[in-house]
Amino acid sequence: MRALLFVATAVLWGSSAIVTGQQAISGAPEVSVGYRMALVSLAMFGWSLARGQSLGVRQIDRPWVVLQGVSFFGLAFITFYHATALIPSGIAALILSTSSLFAALVGWLFLSVPITLRMLAGIVVGIIGLAVIAAPQFTALSSGAGTVAGAGLALAAAACTGCGTVVAMRNQRAGIPISVLMSWAALCGALFSFALALIGQASFHVDVSLAYLAGLAYLAIIASCVTFFMYFSLVHRIGAASASYTLALVPVVALLLSALFENLRIDASVLSGGCAVLLGNILVLSSQAGAPARAKQAS
Repeated sequence: MRALLFVATAVLWGSSAIVTGQQAISGAPEVSVGYRMALVSLAMFGWSLARGQSLGVRQIDRPWVVLQGVSFFGLAFITFYHATALIPSGIAALILSTSSLFAALVGWLFLSVPITLRMLAGIVVGIIGLAVIAAPQFTALSSGAGTVAGAGLALAAAACTGCGTVVAMRNQRAGIPISVLMSWAALCGALFSFALALIGQASFHVDVSLAYLAGLAYLAIIASCVTFFMYFSLVHRIGAASASYTLALVPVVALLLSALFENLRIDASVLSGGCAVLLGNILVLSSQAGAPARAKQAS
């Protein structure tokens, strides 16, 4: 079940890359993210009510829910949208995959989550594989200010994603149901995004074409509600660092889809880098799978 959730999360997020790029150039990213998260929140509130779940959150947990919403559902998406407007989405996704490193570090610092050598090796091997895949794109990029800013924004998105993932882990440990947690956190992310748009005097007008609205619905329901639910389920099952590693597979999925639908040529760098990513994935998952057994033996 964990492997299925892991693969499905990576595939759905990877398949949304092209749609995300279109949304980023169709209006202010803060506004697009705000609308997207507002739809996510409404859908998850409806799902929670349909299942008869209480929407109440303890007062002690509310600041953490807000923090998750601002970091994961707000800042991470806003900065990533801006990044894709400045650098190729594959490069942005590559940088975003380092969120697993941020999640591991923050989890170790604040939640005392151990980092095993096997997990660290898997993350490093996976990111090396992604670097091999993206190397030809890096050599084609200019070193202008836009490229540097785009890379910095993508790295900021990775940091926010990693931090948000660890906060989500804390919130789930507090017993907040995933659907209820997503409902409130996405609402906080939407309000935060709209507030930034107002402060920046961004236009709330967006493209009302069928393509934009269909893309928004896809990103909100499939690439957000469904995928976030699976992602935070992974956080609960395998830990924050390993769950964040699904993002390491997103560029690979995007490249494979480009080969199928955009005639992208699969060369040696793509094949070798893809194998490294898969090896890193196996190392990370096997590290988590062995943890319960080691704990049981120690007890």
